[in-house]
Amino acid sequence: MTALITLTNISKSFLTEEIETKALNDINLTINKGEYISLSGQSGCGKSTLLSLLGLLDSTTSGVYQLADSDVSTLTRDERAKIRSKQIGFVFQSFNLISDLTVFENVMLPLTYQSGISKSEIENKVNEVLEKVEMSHRKNHYPSQLSGGQQQRVAVARALVNDPAIILADEPTGNLDSKNAEAVLKLFDQLHQDGATICMVTHDPASAQRASRCLEMFDGQLIKDNINIKKQANIVKPVELAVG
Repeated sequence: MTALITLTNISKSFLTEEIETKALNDINLTINKGEYISLSGQSGCGKSTLLSLLGLLDSTTSGVYQLADSDVSTLTRDERAKIRSKQIGFVFQSFNLISDLTVFENVMLPLTYQSGISKSEIENKVNEVLEKVEMSHRKNHYPSQLSGGQQQRVAVARALVNDPAIILADEPTGNLDSKNAEAVLKLFDQLHQDGATICMVTHDPASAQRASRCLEMFDGQLIKDNINIKKQANIVKPVELAVG
């Protein structure tokens, strides 16, 4: 396996009212290309903080973060934003869709921050990912016209449109009923089988077991790192996608 992300002695502290709180303490972790990782633990254990660091939404207090063989530990906010827009896809619990944009426009949004992409290329990319998440028939609808499960599928499409190196999902089924949650998890299963690298924060043990590798945190430290043998055995080779 090829390492995509390597964290070495990563720590993160927050200073509030002259009190230092250590959210992450000496994290060492390697995420390989094509892995589907779940990250679980009690509220306040540091899993969302770790996901924010992985997604370059925040910077480390100490330690080294390597992404695709580049040290991104000490980058400025603007430098992190530039890499984030090209290499990382986010899926949030609250969907984070823009209400006055259509499904197509929401998914297209990340591409507008990149130069050198033609209008036809943008259209092809958006149609491709919408077809992949089975939302092509809703591309002219607005978020308010969609169910929660459909909104989350659109959010996944938006995360995929830049062909990111990794998809980071923070409680992606937290606002969904059981039926829609299962549909979104099946979509993640398929993305993994197609070769995507995924790291998903979840508080649900059943959702965590969908991953091929299960991490658990406690008090800012990784305390478990288990390979899901059954899921590893079911991994298939990536398949080519048809352009929608």
